Amino acid sequence: MKLTMQKLSTPLGLFALASLMMGAYSGLYDPSFNNYLAQVHHVSEVARGGLEFPRELPGFLVVFVFTALAFLPDTRIAMVSALLVGVSLWGQGYLAPDMTRVVIWMLVWSTGTHLFMALSPSIGLRLAEEGHEGRRLGQLGSLESLGSLLGMVVVYWGASRLHFSFGHIFALSGTCALLACICLFLIKPQPLKHTRRKLVYKKQYKVYYLLNILFGARKQIFLTFAPWVLITMFQCKVETFALLGFCGTVLSLVFRPWLGRAIDTWGERIIIAVESFLLIFICVAYGFAPQWFSASTALIVVMICYVADQLLFSVRIARSTYLNKIAIAKEDIAPTISMGLTLDHAVSMVVPFWGGLLWARFGFQWVFLAAAVIALLNLFATRLIKYETVEKTVGRPEAQ
Repeated sequence: MKLTMQKLSTPLGLFALASLMMGAYSGLYDPSFNNYLAQVHHVSEVARGGLEFPRELPGFLVVFVFTALAFLPDTRIAMVSALLVGVSLWGQGYLAPDMTRVVIWMLVWSTGTHLFMALSPSIGLRLAEEGHEGRRLGQLGSLESLGSLLGMVVVYWGASRLHFSFGHIFALSGTCALLACICLFLIKPQPLKHTRRKLVYKKQYKVYYLLNILFGARKQIFLTFAPWVLITMFQCKVETFALLGFCGTVLSLVFRPWLGRAIDTWGERIIIAVESFLLIFICVAYGFAPQWFSASTALIVVMICYVADQLLFSVRIARSTYLNKIAIAKEDIAPTISMGLTLDHAVSMVVPFWGGLLWARFGFQWVFLAAAVIALLNLFATRLIKYETVEKTVGRPEAQ
């Protein structure tokens, strides 16, 4: 017991606990959000697409927020991000009677979650042994998946048996984020070795930027409209999304560690290419299953595609390990990940709006056909992945 507590009190142990709690918040919040918009605020598919602009705007601005907080160690910025997530979810649960205040709390939540997304890979890479970066990120990803699993169990049980309101679900979710904030606060910050964290845009990282742009476009179509298909076409409730999330998370407990080892063994180019190839079929099947199959079979096909896409989101760690291999200096990694997120969200803000118009004009099938085309472009982009040997100007620092 004493040895376990000693391990948990280390920077790695505390960051692992924070990852677990952030996964739990996500497991509670993610299956509920779209049903919340549909059941409480009755938004249309066009309005749902338009909401992605304010929802993703902080992701576009995260590189500037990150730079503004450059005087803080990374773990302190991560602590602030978890605090923003926790407070905003409590606000969304109990202080959002209209869409104006929903959007305000959404902006606060999005700022926190995107900051954490930018910092989590760089902190994980610092806590990894040389040559095992993919494995470490895979392990931390598995802890997030475990937390998500617990959150989804609570949502399913609470919604189906205890009749939880959306306020209850969001409050529990916010509490998990606040517990992550405490864990990050307990990590003793190391003195900053590099206080200048300016925006990093270098031509050596152009393929990394391109992969983020394509990922952002394809990802946001699925994140926005895949749940909306299940809600509007198949009348799925919160319990269904919790169950689908549960299945995807259980599978990811095995898939993420395997993916980390596969990246270390086969390299990012092969892994991202396979992901793109699979996504082409997933997007086409998701869009056209209702036309090709009976209603019951189409629902099964769509659910399988939904879970498969959920698993493939884990491949984002391949972009982080690829950047780690080509980085000219270690201090480039965190701000370059932030720049990648900014470019990702530059397209994420506008793509759903046009997707909503495409749905309204031609039908949802064409939205997913567009996503398949983007996945095809991503497949072609993997041919540009090369590993240039560069001298690392800075050694691997301790996690800050």
